[in-house]
Amino acid sequence: MKLLAIDCAANLCAACVYDAAAGKELGRSVFDLGKGHAEHLMAVIDEALKTGGTDYAGVGAIAVSTGPGSFTGLRVGVSAARGLALALNIRAIGVTTLEALAAQAKETFPGRAVLAALDAGRDEIHAALYDEESVLRYGPAVTTLSQAVAMAVDLSPVLAGTAATQIAASAGRAFDIGPTSAKPQAGFILSRKKAGKNT
Repeated sequence: MKLLAIDCAANLCAACVYDAAAGKELGRSVFDLGKGHAEHLMAVIDEALKTGGTDYAGVGAIAVSTGPGSFTGLRVGVSAARGLALALNIRAIGVTTLEALAAQAKETFPGRAVLAALDAGRDEIHAALYDEESVLRYGPAVTTLSQAVAMAVDLSPVLAGTAATQIAASAGRAFDIGPTSAKPQAGFILSRKKAGKNT
């Protein structure tokens, strides 16, 4: 099965195609634009499909980032995923930005707990903690920097997300740092798909 993942949660307007049977990414298109996701998303998806050597008829499921992130971008991404899923009679699967960050961090640091954290502004942080088996142990929740630092110091996880370096600096010690921004990867949605979690 080929899976299409799309992400409009932040500055990126992005899509990728993943071959579940082969376990590899086939194609990707990423446009760093800040705003204007609605105007560019379908062209980005078309480019990812073209690069992946497939078309809409070849897609078996769609994954979409459900945030945290830009409200406008999220609305565009989720609306597109739902529309395509209905038109193609396939499933749409919601994946949080924090899940995506944790999954990417696990690729570099397998077998490690991951604290995925995004700077939400006003001294708030969106955070989720995943254990060594990728089981969610905390969040997703809005927390304070001091609470996130306390979690990091106590558990020594890999830090990922836009708040990773901020947490490490506030803790005054070194941490392994994973990705600071989520990329549109489809590999991490397989567990969600098997669990039947749809948007």
